[in-house]
Amino acid sequence: MAISFIRIDDRIIHGQVVTRWAMEKPCDGIIAVDDKAAKEPILKNALKSASTKKTFIYSYEEFLTKLEQASNSEKRYFLITKNPMMMAKILVDNNMRVEPKVVNVGPQSAREGTINVNKNADITIEEADAFEKIFQHGYEIDFRLVPDGKSVLWREARKNFKK
Repeated sequence: MAISFIRIDDRIIHGQVVTRWAMEKPCDGIIAVDDKAAKEPILKNALKSASTKKTFIYSYEEFLTKLEQASNSEKRYFLITKNPMMMAKILVDNNMRVEPKVVNVGPQSAREGTINVNKNADITIEEADAFEKIFQHGYEIDFRLVPDGKSVLWREARKNFKK
């Protein structure tokens, strides 16, 4: 399961991922890491049915057991988490090496206490801290809904979150 594309998306798997991004960045399947989705059969089945690609929905702990297999596979998979805190655990806390070192950020819905970064990309201070952790680990962070959409890079957006 070589990871060919990394995305953070609060909807996890939906049309933009399956149609637009999979055309731009071909893949053999999708790996979603979300503890809640992995434990709720209805949500898990809904996410799997959103794609025609081979789709795995793992909890964080389940995904950790797949890390070695992930680095040795010839197949290309998208790695998706719902939020940046989970992605930081995967990439930084486990020192996971993925090329290219770019994290795409899709929809992050507006909520109380969020700051807008790009179209449909509203993040909290806690999420900004996770993005900064990923950024400091050497990853470029690109807030962009679809391949031909407006891109805002974390290296520019982070100034809005300086303490």
